[in-house]
Amino acid sequence: MRHTPGIPEIVHQARKVERLVVGIPTSDGAGVKLTRVLTQPLQRRLDPFLMLDAFHSDDPKDYGAGFPDHPHRGFETVTYMIAGRMRHRDSAGHEGLLDNGGVQWMSAGRGLVHSEMPEQENGLMQGFQLWLNLPSKDKLGAPWYSDIQSEQIPEFTTAEGVTARVVAGASHGVQGAVQRPHTEPLYLDLHFGAGSRFEQALPPGHNAFVYVYEGELEIGGQAVPVQRMAILANAPGAGGVVLRSAGPARALLIAGRPLNEPIAQYGPFVMNSNEEIFQAVEDFRAGRFTASA
Repeated sequence: MRHTPGIPEIVHQARKVERLVVGIPTSDGAGVKLTRVLTQPLQRRLDPFLMLDAFHSDDPKDYGAGFPDHPHRGFETVTYMIAGRMRHRDSAGHEGLLDNGGVQWMSAGRGLVHSEMPEQENGLMQGFQLWLNLPSKDKLGAPWYSDIQSEQIPEFTTAEGVTARVVAGASHGVQGAVQRPHTEPLYLDLHFGAGSRFEQALPPGHNAFVYVYEGELEIGGQAVPVQRMAILANAPGAGGVVLRSAGPARALLIAGRPLNEPIAQYGPFVMNSNEEIFQAVEDFRAGRFTASA
C-alpha cells in the first residue's frame, strides 16, 4: 500500500547507541533454528518487548518441522515474514497463511494453543517474531488474531531514498497497519539505499532498538553491523533517532511505551506474579486451553 510521506520527522537531539547486542543461536518449536536477539535479561530494559527472534535459512532441515501446537498466555506475538510461507491454526478457531511480506498479529490474552507450520518444502524462510507484553488488566482478555497481507502494510519512500514499511504506529504522517493502546508500539521495516538517512521522532519515555538484518548502519557516530541490535539510549531531551547508511541496508526500528509492571515468565506464559504463572500452568494442564485443530 504505497503512500506519500506527509509530515516530515524532525529530530533536534538524536538518541545514541547505549550498547550493541549479539543474538544467541538456538532452536525452538520442533527444532527450528533461529537467533534470539532480545533475550529474557533484556526484558526490563526494553519493556514492553519480551523477545525478538530472527530466522533465516534456505535449508529445509532448519525450519521444516515448524512449531507444532503450543500454548501462550498474557502477551502478543508479532510474526513478520520477509520470505516464506507459514500456516497458522489456533484453538480459538483462527486460521491463516503468513506469506512473503505479511504480518501475523496475535493476542494470546487468557490463553490459546496454536501452531505455525511451514507450507514450503524448500527455498528461503526469513523473518522475525516479536513478543509484546500486555498490561495486567488485559492479560486475561479474549484472544484475537489478525492476518495482514503484504499489500495491506502501508509504505512510503523519503526524499533521502529510504523506503519504510509501517507495520505498527505511525511514521512521517503515515499510519501503520496496526495500532495498539497502552504499549503504543512503533514497528518499521526500513530499506536504505546507498548514502541515505532516515529520521524518526520518538516519545522521550519510550524504549527503542534497531536490528540490522542486511548491510550496516550508523547511529550517532556508532557503526551497527549486520545481525546486531542497537539499544537506543533514553537520554534526557533526546527526541528521536537518525539512521545513516553508506550502502544498501535493511533494519527494523522498534519502539514502545513501557508498562512498568512486574514481569513473571515461565516459557510461553508471561504474567505479573508467580501465582499467576502457577494458575496458567494449571489451566493449561487441565485442558482449559483447547487444542488447535
